Amino acid sequence: MTEQTLAAEPINAKKEDLYSAKPWQLVWRRFSKHILAVISLWFLVILALSAIFAEFVAPYDPFKVERLRTMAPPTGIHLFHDGQFVGPFVYAIERTRDPETTRVSYEPDTSEPLPLRLFVSGSDYSFFGLFKTDIHLFGVEGGRRDQINLLGTDDLGRDVFSRLIHGARVSLSAGLVGVAFAFVLGLTLGSISGYFGGWIDGSIQRLMELIRSIPTIPLWMGLAAALPVVWDPLLVYVLITFILALIGWTYLARVVRGQFLALRNEDYVLAARLSGASEYRIITKHMLPSMTSYIIAALTLAVPEMILGETALSFLGLGLRPPVVSWGVLLQDAQNLRSISLAPWLLAPGGAVVLTVLAFNFLGDGLRDAADPYGQ
Repeated sequence: MTEQTLAAEPINAKKEDLYSAKPWQLVWRRFSKHILAVISLWFLVILALSAIFAEFVAPYDPFKVERLRTMAPPTGIHLFHDGQFVGPFVYAIERTRDPETTRVSYEPDTSEPLPLRLFVSGSDYSFFGLFKTDIHLFGVEGGRRDQINLLGTDDLGRDVFSRLIHGARVSLSAGLVGVAFAFVLGLTLGSISGYFGGWIDGSIQRLMELIRSIPTIPLWMGLAAALPVVWDPLLVYVLITFILALIGWTYLARVVRGQFLALRNEDYVLAARLSGASEYRIITKHMLPSMTSYIIAALTLAVPEMILGETALSFLGLGLRPPVVSWGVLLQDAQNLRSISLAPWLLAPGGAVVLTVLAFNFLGDGLRDAADPYGQ
């Protein structure tokens, strides 16, 4: 066997493995080359798990009021005490008041380190309604669990980090539920418009153009302002997701319509039609599966718009309202310059919104590039 033949064998084996790979394997290979998309995927997975298990991850009850810890700054985590490594710990903070300005300040008590531990006992909570427990992911050892506030406290002494984690559950679910509603509307109307064409296509396109011609934020504000304040927060949450989906479906419908216009004259569609397949079967069994990757990418890119919509409405007081905890509701505490200057950590929910929106955009870009059949 010659050296040229030996050199060609690995290349041929690699090509054979590539040619025999399944479609999802090809998509994953392209996606894994998009570093920002992979990092964003891991970030969103961790964020989603934290939101699902918010009671376990958050060290405190998000509604627990501590009158003696109002506007406390974030607690610093240390590793060395008196020049010796003792592991992660925090210092207790003492509240003092300036006798001249009456301004409250907090000073760390460096005399005693308070070690951080995993799986510590804290406030009781119900784990998905199955059983009650008091185990939290992390906290301070030794009965002084109220000494760690990673993102400080608000004007009522509530832990901002705990409220941020619980707010992620509401904001993310509002975005995902809104996208689910938009998915049903967009997929149904987009497929009908692209497949049948004619006056049906024209009517649906005029409806979409009418909706898209109205400014998004004023339309959201007008619809949200019509919701009575006395309604149950859960009902308001559901209606807010409907309002977000009312406009969000048009983008997906255009994507689906364009794909249907390109595919409806393909040979396999004509063969299915000639074989006597119904229109419903042709659409659901032949055409929609061929554009699954495009739909997933479009849905991923639509989630940030829904999250921003919920945050904007809640920030303006027209969406979700206390006692519901969402990122938009939390940002209401940072509406004035005084709060921002004295407690800049109250802007943490805004940072969470920015990071989440960027992560979804990077993930959507990676999925769109990976799903491109003409990509390299």
